[in-house]
Amino acid sequence: MNFATRVNNFNKQLTLNVALPDNIAVLNPFKDADTFKTAAGFYNKFYHDHNRRKLILGINPGRLGAGATGIPFTDPKRLTERCGIPYTGPMLHEPSSAFIYEMIDAFGGINAFYSRFYISSICPLGFVVKDKDGKEKNYNYFDSKALTTAVQAVIEWNIREQINMGCDTDVCFCMGLSKNYQYLLHLNNRLGYFGKIIPLEHPRFIMQYKNKQKEHYIKEYVQKLRTHLPDAQE
Repeated sequence: MNFATRVNNFNKQLTLNVALPDNIAVLNPFKDADTFKTAAGFYNKFYHDHNRRKLILGINPGRLGAGATGIPFTDPKRLTERCGIPYTGPMLHEPSSAFIYEMIDAFGGINAFYSRFYISSICPLGFVVKDKDGKEKNYNYFDSKALTTAVQAVIEWNIREQINMGCDTDVCFCMGLSKNYQYLLHLNNRLGYFGKIIPLEHPRFIMQYKNKQKEHYIKEYVQKLRTHLPDAQE
């Protein structure tokens, strides 16, 4: 079974059967058959092999990126224009996705990047909450203690499954220097998933608050990612 098949099988059966806190709803893009087909097309194109990869973990899917396409940090705009995957829904734009694809270009391009790295999330499904005007907003697994507790077992299962896709366990990269990294570090100290966790600033934070230093962060990403590849010393 190749890498793409493992990912697609995982996504197809993904569900969340836990009681969530009031006013919080799950965001599961794979409930929609078209979204699953779109994501499967992406993985079949870039992961149809038996390569082992380094795992990069974000937080959880958001509405404009993975929530729409089923692919972490890949919004519809990048999916069609950069990856060549058809998409028939609204052409949404996610700043985090824009950063990731600029970083991928600096790394050496889409094929070079995806042949060596697999991007996923600590929590496999996202969450939304409605504001006072009834508008849905992204909600992270760590935004309330009640939600973190509710999905704890799901997160532990998810990380094991992501490793089983075909990922190395010597090192894991974590996007988000504060809550996401601290949570994963604590979890790893207890369960021993990875030999080392390398923190990276979250793309959303960079694009929203550090946009003028974007090139610095792109270089930092590429340097850290390359340093931990098997051929880094060649």
